[in-house]
Amino acid sequence: MINSRPITAGPKHHWFGYYDKLQFDPSAHYALGMEVGFEHRPPTPEDKVRVGMVDLCDGDRWIELGESRAWGWQAGCMLQWLPRSDGEVIWNDREGGRFVSHVLNVGTGQRRTLPHPVFTLSPDGVSALTIDFHRLEDMRPGYGYMGIRDPWHDTMAPQETGIHGLDLRTGGSELIVSLAEVAAIPYPHGDISEAKHYFNVLIFNPSGSHFLFLHRWRFGGGGFHTRMLTAAADGSDLTVVDHSGHTSHLIWRDDGHILAWSRRPSHGDAFYLFPNAADGSCGPDRVVGKERMPLNGHCTYLSNNNWVLNDTYPQGDERLQDLYLYHVPSDRRVDLGRFHAPPAYTDTLRCDLHPRSSPDGNKIAIDSAHGGNGRQMYLFEVGKVVAE
Repeated sequence: MINSRPITAGPKHHWFGYYDKLQFDPSAHYALGMEVGFEHRPPTPEDKVRVGMVDLCDGDRWIELGESRAWGWQAGCMLQWLPRSDGEVIWNDREGGRFVSHVLNVGTGQRRTLPHPVFTLSPDGVSALTIDFHRLEDMRPGYGYMGIRDPWHDTMAPQETGIHGLDLRTGGSELIVSLAEVAAIPYPHGDISEAKHYFNVLIFNPSGSHFLFLHRWRFGGGGFHTRMLTAAADGSDLTVVDHSGHTSHLIWRDDGHILAWSRRPSHGDAFYLFPNAADGSCGPDRVVGKERMPLNGHCTYLSNNNWVLNDTYPQGDERLQDLYLYHVPSDRRVDLGRFHAPPAYTDTLRCDLHPRSSPDGNKIAIDSAHGGNGRQMYLFEVGKVVAE
């Protein structure tokens, strides 16, 4: 096990959220986070969350940056550093009856507001992609934002909305992939024309040339089904990469490959490495870490792609969450810790570890409620491990 330290403390609660966002600045001097005074209930439209950062070189001092009225326990408010910036952060908010995003220079305090929220940022920090967070909240409560009703609530697959491309310099946006367009792509396991459709989990590849996303749908009050697609940055070149219906957590390894948990006939539930094939053919299934990573988790690659950082959901009567590193070339797993998830943290109120790494891969941060003082953030120094 690797020693860790809490970098936030009670009585207020702190966390970061999604595992694919840039929590650390390029020098790993600061780690972003959110702060709120309550837990164990969904946020209401009136609840505000404080946005801040921890100075890891000054006694883990909390520095407040702003607030948001557009947030949830899982993804927060999409708080993250702008790629290729050592001084600007972005997060979502709700103002004047619409969802927006704020870009703040943490050094000068200069802030500008864009007329749209963000989901994922391009690697050059110039553009972003977004979806309708009110539809996401309607279709999967706890993952979108409260406070604004979905204008297309009664439309199963609207043509007018879907994935929007955003210019982070001007605030301009355009619809690049519609829900109707993707819903019309044949699904080999059945007719989905009568289902209600939505998008979730958008991530650019390392070069910014393409992005992945999850297309999900529900029939009435039943559970959701999923397929993974990719598209060029402008929304063209739509490709279904995994049509199993079970794609879950995923991340780009490089421009041509995606690591994703799925359920396929060849190996059942496992992490698969999918080629980003423009013609839609993925070739033979390739499984990663079948024995060492046997459970679904929030996976990311460290900077050199030799190591996968991963976790698990709570397991067993003790509700223990595993945190570990998996060395792909040697099929070796290094366990970093097991953390108790108190029973109150369940469903959309749960506290996933959502492990994130610093740009150089030497630091890891998690969210956890194991310390007995609510959800807080913890830091691990793993430089010696990943240098082996």
